[in-house]
Amino acid sequence: MFAKYALGAATAISLIAAGSASAETITIATVNNGDMIRMQGLTDDFTTKTGHVVEWVTLEENVLRQRVTTDITTKGGQFDIMTIGMYETPIWGRNGWLVPLDDLPAEYDADDILPAMRGGLSVDGTLYAAPFYGESSMIMYRTDLMEKAGLEMPDAPTWEFVAGAARAMTDKDNGIYGICLRGKAGWGENMAFLTATANAFGARWFDENWQAQFDQPEWKETLEFYVNLMNDAGPPGASNNGFNENLSLFQQGKCGMWIDATVAASFVTNPDDSTVANKVGFALAPDTGKGKRGNWLWAWALGIPAGTQKTDAAKEFIQWATSKEYIELVAAKEGWANVPPGARTSLYEDPNYKDVPFARMTLESILSADPTNPTVDPVPYVGIQFAAIPEFAGIAGQVGQEFAAALAGQQSVDEALAKAQALTTDEMEAAGY
Repeated sequence: MFAKYALGAATAISLIAAGSASAETITIATVNNGDMIRMQGLTDDFTTKTGHVVEWVTLEENVLRQRVTTDITTKGGQFDIMTIGMYETPIWGRNGWLVPLDDLPAEYDADDILPAMRGGLSVDGTLYAAPFYGESSMIMYRTDLMEKAGLEMPDAPTWEFVAGAARAMTDKDNGIYGICLRGKAGWGENMAFLTATANAFGARWFDENWQAQFDQPEWKETLEFYVNLMNDAGPPGASNNGFNENLSLFQQGKCGMWIDATVAASFVTNPDDSTVANKVGFALAPDTGKGKRGNWLWAWALGIPAGTQKTDAAKEFIQWATSKEYIELVAAKEGWANVPPGARTSLYEDPNYKDVPFARMTLESILSADPTNPTVDPVPYVGIQFAAIPEFAGIAGQVGQEFAAALAGQQSVDEALAKAQALTTDEMEAAGY
């Protein structure tokens, strides 16, 4: 069982040797997702091995993005390690704002990182953040409610099937909603879901000349489909729901289906937290027959801001938290279903992990995501649920507000799209595109 991780002792020894000379206190900004909370609970293992003490700043996703972006662009120096993703890492790495991770020791085995994750966190072949976990998105569904509706979920369903199933599974009198989807405004919240979904409908953010495309029929079809489906089969107050809110609803048995991050699978199947743990099935994110599925590609990764005075200690933490040995540590304490997924090839080769019910669908979802060709028609940007340009986060944050308002019934779909088109056009012209 431990043969694959035989280098763990060597890594621990190298960490201890490196850390013993000068113990540091390092500050890490991270997101309040379950895997990150679990990592905090295991930090004593790192401190024992290195002597370094870790202080955590744990933030809701939208707040985290704002805080770390402000800190790195103003050289604020609040954090020694930041939890960032595939959007920020290449942009910040190219700007010289992150410490390159090009000197990790051989026993760390950087070549074991899944190519999709390594590529998305690198600039010109140099890694600038190490993936703590990687994800795509997929359908998580209640097998009992699907059966009760007289339906069988295909491995690769269409949006038409999913919408029909959601309406069939909805029982509002008993507090069961056929589908839970992100509605909370934010470029990494509702816009991550809607941008990936729009790809499957043939929509795109920009044409090849960087002209905004929200005035095109594909975006209208996407947003109308989403708003109508959520009105018919979604929970009340959906415009306030992001990843964590929908996770809670699903665990309470209130969602027939939930399309979201593959990493959620371990939480919805954990009997300690989920009332429906033994009634969950998995399928690929839906398509519309146009050749693209509505699944994204993301990694929550650990990067080191260039302004830190504690680079060596920060690198030691990253080696510890994103190593094969950390996976073994979680497996020993929490079980194989709860190890951070989607980052290392060796995990999916491990016989212990192959029995985890969502492992295959997670890997298939990750491998099917293509950030270099994300849309039906050509685009000038890279990224599935985002466009990898510095202006995107600000623009998508504003567009997300308009789309959340449409979902909440505060304005029509047409009004939301018109505002999205106008503000995106203005911002892109101001940026010189």
